[in-house]
Amino acid sequence: MGGDIWERAARLNTRAAAAAGRLGAGVGGARPYVLDTALAAVSAALSVWGVVFDLLSWPWWVYLLVLAATVPLPWRRRAPFTVWLLVGALSLVQTVVAHSVAPQIPLHEVLVTYTVADRGRDWQRWLILAILVPANILGTHSPNGMLFSLLMSVGSFIIGSLVRELRRRARVAAERAHQTGMRAAADAARAVAEERSRIAREMHDILAHAVSLMVIQAEAGPLVVRSDPDRAIRTFDTIADSGRDAMVQLRRVLGVLKEEGAGRELAPQPTLAELPALAERVRASGLRVELAAVPGAGGRAVPADVQAAAYRIVQEALTNVVKHSAGGAAVVRVDRAGAVLEVVVSDDGRGVPVAAGAVVSGWSGGRGLVGIRERAAACGGRAEAGPGPDGRGFVVRARFPLGAEQL
Repeated sequence: MGGDIWERAARLNTRAAAAAGRLGAGVGGARPYVLDTALAAVSAALSVWGVVFDLLSWPWWVYLLVLAATVPLPWRRRAPFTVWLLVGALSLVQTVVAHSVAPQIPLHEVLVTYTVADRGRDWQRWLILAILVPANILGTHSPNGMLFSLLMSVGSFIIGSLVRELRRRARVAAERAHQTGMRAAADAARAVAEERSRIAREMHDILAHAVSLMVIQAEAGPLVVRSDPDRAIRTFDTIADSGRDAMVQLRRVLGVLKEEGAGRELAPQPTLAELPALAERVRASGLRVELAAVPGAGGRAVPADVQAAAYRIVQEALTNVVKHSAGGAAVVRVDRAGAVLEVVVSDDGRGVPVAAGAVVSGWSGGRGLVGIRERAAACGGRAEAGPGPDGRGFVVRARFPLGAEQL
């Protein structure tokens, strides 16, 4: 799912970037100078046409003047304001000394005005607009000429401003698409990390619990095989049951890693109703396990994820008792008080040398208690572990909110 999000974001990013690139390149794509040179030639032809077919006979320098006004056009994208000043100054001189030869459509003036409106700085854009309006009003000899000049100059300014806004929006869209892609990639990576952590916790709990019971039973088997054959048989049966249970639970976890479409041999997630069976398996190792309370009365269901987390926490805590505590008994209490489910596992073993109430993260020598805290946190709860009353034994306690609030 994370990969699909990233692919969609990448496609959006590519489309937005391509749009921005097309607008950024402008008409002419990768060869703007070729197009602008051609436009300069067309503008020069129109200007010379106006001189040749004017009713008056003009000297050579007028031809040179109208041609000079079109020469800067190929550089209009690189230095729009400078080109506008040059073209504007030469056009002003032409208007003063030879007003009648001005072309009906001053292409060079339209192009440089459009370019400044599109690519110039804000102060340059508003400056040329403030110059163009009065210049077109005062520099024409008739109302019709004034309206036409305003249409050419102000119209090209408006079109350039529209293109500028479209380019800005394309850049914003590209940036948003890039940010979306980055967020999607981060979400996908976080989801992968969380899934890896979840699978690691599941496999740790399953294997640590099963292997610990199997090792203890295997070590006890040879001691009673001659003196009490029936007990030895029960011991080996317990080892086999523990192995089969571990295989079932491993198939449950590893089923999510199969190829898409493959049949999954997935059992439901463990529930609180399976705690008696868990306690019975642990009792087979010689540890007395007492289930003080198990919720379920009143008909109020505990969420499935909370049940699975509570089961795994009890499983890990009992495994630690078997492996580390050297105790003879453990008490499991799972109780519901209002909107909170509390899980407490205590034993009568030797405990650990830490201050009372401290949170212990490495007592099991690995990820055991770290996984307990992570499981509780994943359900919005919290977990802690430490020595029991007067430093005797060890207590693991987890609390899960069953409502919207987190602890």
